[in-house]
Amino acid sequence: MLNGIHFLLTYSCNFECDHCFLYCGPSARGVFSSTQLKEILADSENIESIDNVFFEGGEPFLYYPLLVEGIKIARSYDLDVGIVTNAYWATTYDDALIWLEPLKQAGVSTIGLSDDTFHYGDKVDTPPKNAYKACKSLGIDCNYYCIEAPTVETLSATSSQKGEPIVGGNTVFKGRAVETLTEGLPSKDWQTFTACKREELINPGRVHLDPFGNVHICQGVIIGNVFERPLSEIMKSYEPGNHPIVGPLKTGGPVALANELQITHGDRFIDECHFCFTLRKNLVDEFPEQLGPRQVYGL
Repeated sequence: MLNGIHFLLTYSCNFECDHCFLYCGPSARGVFSSTQLKEILADSENIESIDNVFFEGGEPFLYYPLLVEGIKIARSYDLDVGIVTNAYWATTYDDALIWLEPLKQAGVSTIGLSDDTFHYGDKVDTPPKNAYKACKSLGIDCNYYCIEAPTVETLSATSSQKGEPIVGGNTVFKGRAVETLTEGLPSKDWQTFTACKREELINPGRVHLDPFGNVHICQGVIIGNVFERPLSEIMKSYEPGNHPIVGPLKTGGPVALANELQITHGDRFIDECHFCFTLRKNLVDEFPEQLGPRQVYGL
């Protein structure tokens, strides 16, 4: 049941992190207009199960007036509103209050703060910590999003596979992470990846909408375009089994996708996402309406 719309308000970001699965950065392009937000959110009333909206990126605070307006529009439809940000703007506690007070007045419900070594290295006093304190002062619910760099660990003594090296951390191996963070990590035979374990492809609880209108059921896997058809119509007509990418994934994961589309690939991958992303990147030209935009694949 679709509960949430996550707007990738822009692909642009003041950071260019190694782990970013959208290849966001200063050179990335694309941003919603207020008119587009109004039309999409008006149509959300035709999907009774939707009760929340998130504004993400990229970095949504780069388009601060649009962010404030988007919150107001969403609240006019009685939707809970969240934001995900790296909090670059919270250079001090007082500055954080200046940025956050208008969002509080507009009706934001929760803010997720990216605070990890990918964004701020080994710094202890980071902008997200200033933002966290300011959120607490204003009564805004907030939490930290911390991505850990991948490490090589060993299975515990209680495991039947004792001594086998595994990947530690919570990095998602798709997007730029495949390019920058996979070297030297333990891998598995490609035939072991027979299911998609990260996304709900059949009955999604949320979808991501990007500035080009793409509706992502998984970042980079497109099921329609809201600039061509309303989201309510896209979701009503969504048939996972008929989608050339989702269909195989739902029946047998990346292995089925590779076999059904006869894709040439390597023998070993870190996990399902790593294998799936690698396969999809090789299919972008063949399925431009279902896989994209090209930027998300580093193309």
